[in-house]
Amino acid sequence: MRITISKENYLKAIAEAESEGQVVIAATLARWLSVSPPAVTMAIKRLRRDGLLHVARDGQIRLTAAGRDIATRLLNRHHLIERMLTEIFGMEWYKVHEEAEQLEHAVSSDFERKLLEKLGPGGACPHGNFVGLDTPEVRRRRGWMPLDALGAEDEARVVSVFERDRQLLEFFNGLGICPGAVLHVVSQNYDDTLTLAVGENTVQLGRSAARKVWVEPVGVRLPVGQ
Repeated sequence: MRITISKENYLKAIAEAESEGQVVIAATLARWLSVSPPAVTMAIKRLRRDGLLHVARDGQIRLTAAGRDIATRLLNRHHLIERMLTEIFGMEWYKVHEEAEQLEHAVSSDFERKLLEKLGPGGACPHGNFVGLDTPEVRRRRGWMPLDALGAEDEARVVSVFERDRQLLEFFNGLGICPGAVLHVVSQNYDDTLTLAVGENTVQLGRSAARKVWVEPVGVRLPVGQ
């Protein structure tokens, strides 16, 4: 069985969508990979033939053990490459995902081992994400929550951001919202936005974007004078 770049991308996309708590169906993959529905149908047919995924009667797609092994291997490479680009080469955190998407298919097993020796196992990527099925349920068990779930006057530290949207990452970077940043919720607004104090700045963030940021509450901001 020949594992092409296209097959790797589909398998990784299934694992990534699962990690975001999504039920994976053909339409999920079309949206995730920006490909046409007919292309997804053909890819699923090939991957089923190769024993890399199952499709349930309701259309839900799940990886087989063999498919998950391939996806996990690719996710591990992606993770190491992102860390290499930031920790060794100093590339900006919001740029490394796209670079890693290109490099992950070209890295040899030998080079991957060297990266592992250099960087060490485990740990979070520059976006605060861990390899594997780091689902919303797992994150909540750690005490994390989506930014939009905070209340007014709450204080939290950013621990993770959705990394698969370069424009969104650049937007967050411009606001100072990145892993490690501490922010305060100044107010929840009528127009479905949050007013946040990030460092010395006060910024506005829509709830749809706030849902892409996971935070760890660190306290409640008391009103002035208390």
